[in-house]
Amino acid sequence: MAKSLRVTLTRSGINRPEQHKRTIAALGLRKMGVSRTLPDNEAVRGMIRAVSHLVRVEKAE
Repeated sequence: MAKSLRVTLTRSGINRPEQHKRTIAALGLRKMGVSRTLPDNEAVRGMIRAVSHLVRVEKAE
C-alpha cells in the first residue's frame, strides 16, 4: 500500500500571496477545515512545505 498524507486547511488563504493561493488550490483544498488524502511524494511534500503555516498534516491510515 502506498503511503499517503492527510492535509487539512486550518488557516484562510485570504490576504496571502497569489502563489500560496494557487498552491492551496493545487492541493485540492477549497474551504477551511476540509481534508484531502494525498500521496506521500516529493511534489506534494514541496507544496505542503510552501504553505506549512496554513495547513495541518497527518499520516493517513
